[in-house]
Amino acid sequence: MSGSGEGGLREDLTRRALFLRSMLARPREVGAVWPTSRRAVRDLLDMADLSGARRVLEFGAGTGVYTQGILGRIPPDARLLAFEVDPGLASSVEEKLRDPRLRVICDSAENAEAYMEGGKADVIVSSLPFTTLPPGVRDGVLDLACRVLAPGGVVLVLQYSPAVLPHLRRRFSRVRRRVSPLNLPPAFLYACEDPRDGGGS
Repeated sequence: MSGSGEGGLREDLTRRALFLRSMLARPREVGAVWPTSRRAVRDLLDMADLSGARRVLEFGAGTGVYTQGILGRIPPDARLLAFEVDPGLASSVEEKLRDPRLRVICDSAENAEAYMEGGKADVIVSSLPFTTLPPGVRDGVLDLACRVLAPGGVVLVLQYSPAVLPHLRRRFSRVRRRVSPLNLPPAFLYACEDPRDGGGS
């Protein structure tokens, strides 16, 4: 996690400045007015066991707060593919988190399957703002998550609105929910398992 004292404060301010710039440039793709707190990230990641994951996908790396949390939980031989459409954010995460397990990909999560070499993901972590994305993009990403999720895998979703819940329930047989109330604004957290046949179709 981030360092303490002046260094930690400087890193936090840098992260917020990067987030603000991305939010102003791509408001529909960011979908929030403030970066997610580390507490909310911990609450979300606590909903899955990443200690045995061999391949993890992250949709929306942002400033790297989720990425850093995931790297702190996965095994030494795991692989994390982190997708981020903002080139500045993608470069920042790659520069800050130098880890042989991590590959930051500046591309849409809709195209994740092209980078997986036919493999499956044990855990998928998404902070994409599904309620503000175009419906076609939202459906494409959620359907892809169903296709590439390994048997017994989990899709973790963080949102600032519960409006995505019907879309998740239509695609997954089991959806666990919780709220991270101390985040600003409160974050709605979902752990989705057992994709239904046909996904959202």
